[in-house]
Amino acid sequence: MAGLSIVNNVPLQSNRAPSVSFSCSPILATSSPCCFSAGAALPFRESSRNQVLRIGDVIRGNRAGRAKVVCTRKRGAVIPMAMAKRQPLKIMISGAPASGKGTQCELIVKKYGLAHIAAGDLLRAEVALGTENGIRAKEYMEKGSLVPNDIVVMMVKERLTQQDAQENGWLLDGYPRSLSQAAALDSLGIRPDLFILLDVPDEILVERVVGRRLDPVTGKIYHLKYSPPETEEIARRLTQRFDDTEEKVTLRLKTHHKNLEDVLSNYTNLIWKVDGNRPKEQVFAEIDAAIAELERKQTEVKAEAAMGGN
Repeated sequence: MAGLSIVNNVPLQSNRAPSVSFSCSPILATSSPCCFSAGAALPFRESSRNQVLRIGDVIRGNRAGRAKVVCTRKRGAVIPMAMAKRQPLKIMISGAPASGKGTQCELIVKKYGLAHIAAGDLLRAEVALGTENGIRAKEYMEKGSLVPNDIVVMMVKERLTQQDAQENGWLLDGYPRSLSQAAALDSLGIRPDLFILLDVPDEILVERVVGRRLDPVTGKIYHLKYSPPETEEIARRLTQRFDDTEEKVTLRLKTHHKNLEDVLSNYTNLIWKVDGNRPKEQVFAEIDAAIAELERKQTEVKAEAAMGGN
């Protein structure tokens, strides 16, 4: 293949048969032709005559292995898959108690392989391992005091520098919880690419919390309305957390909303608000779409930079 041309949503033939044409969104593709020389940089072969390729399609080739179709606002291009490899994602997710945040974190991690980092879990793990930060944190915890922000922030920072988070990206769960914590992360250069906010009406949250029950034998969480116990035997042994009362959850929600407003002010242009009062599959579908959009934009930027250097 000697070269390829791409015009706004109009497939053009390559210079030699068999030909490959490209269909690019008119919003993304340039209105004037962009031509590239395949040469050694793009040593792939056409897989069929007049095949229409779209954004994100993969061409399987010979020596180069694979190439990926990428269309940008400045140009359309076929670039080697190595160039199109996604950047590690950096995502924060926030939601009130009983918003379904834990379930969505599991689904995100399962699909995208991100390092899941929850400050509470991290704190407990550091204490159990007896790390320097864990020892410092334990002193406050044994006194019944809140662990200072600087200790938790350093724990988060050190976790984010580990190999899995650096290579696969990370999902920071429920943190930061205050403006001071967000500012501390900013000072360390830690900012997300996307801030997912699960939005559920307070009356629904109260209903979810008040109806929760724990099976002390299996550790399984039930809900009297939405996920009732399977047998009467299980139902008789269920317990309720002391703070899962309407009065206490209302107070927790009030504190959550006040702190959340401050946190959101720090991430204004990164927020993707999701209606969390739906089945978990629908909620995840919207989150998945938001992440896909983020990846598309990142790929565009990377493609533009790669093509600009040629």
